Amino acid sequence: MMSVKGIYEELEQVISPYKEVLGKAADTILDEDVSNYPIFAIFHAQLDLGLPIIEGDAEDNNAWSINATTLEELAAKNVIEMARVDNFRAVYKDPKDFICLFLVEEGTAQFVFLPRE
Repeated sequence: MMSVKGIYEELEQVISPYKEVLGKAADTILDEDVSNYPIFAIFHAQLDLGLPIIEGDAEDNNAWSINATTLEELAAKNVIEMARVDNFRAVYKDPKDFICLFLVEEGTAQFVFLPRE
């Protein structure tokens, strides 16, 4: 398993070309009052969560796909336990400044916040 620093650096590289698109998607989620907690699921395999934003190359097992989702959807699908929703809200960073990624890889999942700029 890759170190936290290694994961962060890899995600920075993967996300870099898409930061503007993800930022606009986050702003739309906020502006349309869909949620105050936009989240982007990033994964290699299929994931039944959110709406596709970036489709990875189906031929390349290392290609990342990114779906837009929300805290509410993650709670409704029991990805985040209802008892932990308030804890998540407490650590969630301002979506105007950060992109919240839900990294799903090799049977594990974690949240990572990357600066929008």
